Amino acid sequence: DVMTVEDIVVDGSSPEGGVISVWTLNRPDKLNALNAESHRAIKEASARANSDDSVRCIVIRGAPPPEAEEGKRPKPHAFAAGADISEFSGKDSDDVRPFFEDNAWEAVWNISKPTIAMVDGFALGGGTELALSCDIRIASNRSTFGQPEINLGLIPGGGGTQRLCRLIGYGRTMEIVLSGGMVQAEEALKMGIVNRMVSPEELESETMNLAEEISRKSPYTTKVAKRVVRGALELPFSEGVLMERSEFVALFDTEDKEVGVRAFLERSEADWVGR
Repeated sequence: DVMTVEDIVVDGSSPEGGVISVWTLNRPDKLNALNAESHRAIKEASARANSDDSVRCIVIRGAPPPEAEEGKRPKPHAFAAGADISEFSGKDSDDVRPFFEDNAWEAVWNISKPTIAMVDGFALGGGTELALSCDIRIASNRSTFGQPEINLGLIPGGGGTQRLCRLIGYGRTMEIVLSGGMVQAEEALKMGIVNRMVSPEELESETMNLAEEISRKSPYTTKVAKRVVRGALELPFSEGVLMERSEFVALFDTEDKEVGVRAFLERSEADWVGR
């Protein structure tokens, strides 16, 4: 399979049975580069995550490299080292337009539940764009980001120009896109491309601990929170404030508001209803 999906049960989640859905891009011999099958698998998993109430959070990662054969150099770690460029050869705009109009990056971006990219190693081109399509990015200190499409006579086509610009600003985005250069993990942290940088040994536990923490919140309220924060990217400030106020007030009609307030006053654990 080009991607595996594992659902990990979250102890203490409510309603009971909440899971973290861990998606592992599984083409380690190709540094987990995204091909047509990868996109199809991600889109299918995204649709399922949106419709499955048990899924509380999604973590996307890359498969580790296989062990090197004796006498051969080992492959590096990768989240996703871009697109599979072999699929670009000989294609014209009519060939690629349908693929890019219905792609995995937008499928992940449109998931209503929290998403975390767990990046270990190369995340280049479409790999950077996949990480940017997630809500949160946690990276190991050996990770590398970049948009090298300019070196192919192309530009980022999976939302990279737009999401980077909103995340780190115009000037830095222009430098990354026009130079085609690579950004090491420490610099990516300073820029704000990643939320946290940890050692490779700590990456999984750091990511899963955050995913578990999020998964123990009210699943209804986390979706509202994500929707409202997203509004800040698309709405003028005054409209965004109105949206926030409207959603905040509406939450006072939910069962989970009462559950949360009661748990706070009684100093007990909230037993969320999910509505």
